Amino acid sequence: MGDILLSNINWIAVLLATLVSFISGFIWFGPKTFYPVWWKAMGKSDKEEPGSHQNMVVVFGTIVVALFVQALFLSIVLSWFAASNGSLTATSGALAGLIVGVGIVAATPLSHRLMGGHGFKVWALEVGNDVLNFVLMGLVIGALS
Repeated sequence: MGDILLSNINWIAVLLATLVSFISGFIWFGPKTFYPVWWKAMGKSDKEEPGSHQNMVVVFGTIVVALFVQALFLSIVLSWFAASNGSLTATSGALAGLIVGVGIVAATPLSHRLMGGHGFKVWALEVGNDVLNFVLMGLVIGALS
């Protein structure tokens, strides 16, 4: 079964979906978009620099790997969908991304954020980007299938 799953993967679509979601996150958490609101909601001051105690190459590298894993997982889910439905389109891929994004990705960290004292706003800003990324990844993978 593993061979069947991996043989149905469009690796170009997975790589492109990874790139699109990285760009989406870059825009979402940009200085002119949601970053200032998110940073303040995290309880950080303007004087604190994000990642100042970390190697940012490692941080961004890890983010890219995580996005690749997400795109690969979604591609596997979409290949199951295509096998049972007979087809996969950009629209059905985006819809599946929305379902996975809201049903699994967004719901999972809610308790962690609330119990950790970060509040609903932090959760909403973070998973808003996650759900958007899954929709975009599904759209790309579906369009290229």
